[in-house]
Amino acid sequence: MLFLSRFAFSFFLFLVLIQVQAQNAAQANYDESKVPPYTLPDVLKTTKSKKVQTKTEWETIRRPEIIKLFEENVYGQMPKSYDRLTYSIKNKNADAMAGKATLKEVTIEVVKNNNPVKINLVLFVPNRQKGPVPVFLLINNRGKDNTDPTRAKKSDFWPAEMVIDSGYAIAAFHVSDLAPDDTATYVNGVLQLYPEQLTANDGMKAIGAWAWGACRVLDYFEKDTTIDAKKVAVVGHSRGGKASLWAAAEDQRFAMCMTNCSGNTGAALARRQFGERINRINTVFPHWFATNYKKFNHKENVLPVDQHMLIAAIAPRPLYATNASKDLWADPTGTYLALKNAEKVYGLYGLTSNLNANPPAINQPIINSILGYHNREGEHNLTAYDWSNFIKFANVHLKK
Repeated sequence: MLFLSRFAFSFFLFLVLIQVQAQNAAQANYDESKVPPYTLPDVLKTTKSKKVQTKTEWETIRRPEIIKLFEENVYGQMPKSYDRLTYSIKNKNADAMAGKATLKEVTIEVVKNNNPVKINLVLFVPNRQKGPVPVFLLINNRGKDNTDPTRAKKSDFWPAEMVIDSGYAIAAFHVSDLAPDDTATYVNGVLQLYPEQLTANDGMKAIGAWAWGACRVLDYFEKDTTIDAKKVAVVGHSRGGKASLWAAAEDQRFAMCMTNCSGNTGAALARRQFGERINRINTVFPHWFATNYKKFNHKENVLPVDQHMLIAAIAPRPLYATNASKDLWADPTGTYLALKNAEKVYGLYGLTSNLNANPPAINQPIINSILGYHNREGEHNLTAYDWSNFIKFANVHLKK
């Protein structure tokens, strides 16, 4: 009886959560005419109102300031220290994909204060390439079967064969290794290494933990002689796309970032209050962001940052953002405008994007640009179409 009552209560909470999500979605604004007036923080003006005019001023004053503002108010701190990082190859197959690739299943162990966390990496490296190769690293927030190392199951979410045929390596790890995507168990992972983060108002939570994990995989890539660690593209979809942006902003070793349908607190502007809003994301996913972020529920206009500033923090490295036509929840227009408002920082490096004033038509990707973009026909997902454009974008910037 006790079991049944607990089950009934859990099921009741589940139904309540579904109802709240449905109500929030129904109340979301999808009408451009109802986007409120807003003013974005000036990405090139410091908190002391000093105008930034050179890349040196950007790199030494404004960029560190922006990273700190995101750490304090949105994503939380990014711990840098650990006692040791080791790795072991638990499985290797030099004849994977009918001889086209070498498979490595790598266990990356990070230890701090005698507490370990293990990241299980799946990596395919093309056999026909000579010397170290660039690699796409996916932060996988979907089922682990999407990155099946046996290739018994193949998925467009991670089309490894397509990437290998294009001459790139492809890798993935699952977010659950760093922080399970759950309001209670997210603490079981990286946060065991940094328990002080759990009580700090600007402490790292799940999104930060996933980004931290991508950085530790990059540590491993620097030790793998088959990988060109200076040409690592970090990729993420939806909540994983939020993490890929944060990883690339925090760790400048990443050569490139792909953020797919990342929406609110990803690549889309918060101040537009279109689709998902801060209050909704903090209510339904309270374990994703720093506690301080909840101060801005229903208060987007007092947030000291917006997402164009996160994109700008990745400059001068190439960045590709995407949306899907039926995914207004992730605000395609707001994503495009975030890219446009980051252009001036790329301009400090003499880099000009090829983004027009208005977003492109559906299925009309902008590839030959330091800031790339497409809005794909379809639903909220990561597809072979997206990956094909990631590869084209990488060909422009990584194969120079």
